Amino acid sequence: MGKFRVLVKGIVQYQDSYLAVERWYDDRIFDPYQWEFIDGEMEFGETPEKAVERIVSEKTGLTVQVNKPLYTWGFTAGEICTSGIAFLCDAQVDEVILSEELHDSQWVPKSEITQVISNQAVVKDIEKAGLTSSFDLDDFGKVDLFIEPMD
Repeated sequence: MGKFRVLVKGIVQYQDSYLAVERWYDDRIFDPYQWEFIDGEMEFGETPEKAVERIVSEKTGLTVQVNKPLYTWGFTAGEICTSGIAFLCDAQVDEVILSEELHDSQWVPKSEITQVISNQAVVKDIEKAGLTSSFDLDDFGKVDLFIEPMD
């Protein structure tokens, strides 16, 4: 039987900029350092909102307020089925203290974000999140997550 895991992604906003972090991927590829948003795996018993708060804090030292979910994604690799939820998060300060797994960080204005991030998977995330110039985060009204009880 296959296994399931849930990832959460924090797209952290401070004033008019978004936090991009640089992570090492693989020394066998042309560009081993890639810019992306903060993500990680939920732990058993956590809500998605608490998981994204924890992950952002662990990886950047920032305390964030979860604003709203932006989009979901999923994929299967081998016997593991992964689902993910991306959240818009608000930071009150811009001082970042990176964990050891991250190489660098920068606050990027919305107008420059596609110039900084070149990873095509993350560029698709940017489009889904409404961070390109043709969309606006305000276009994504509030989302109510409601799970209907099973009979």
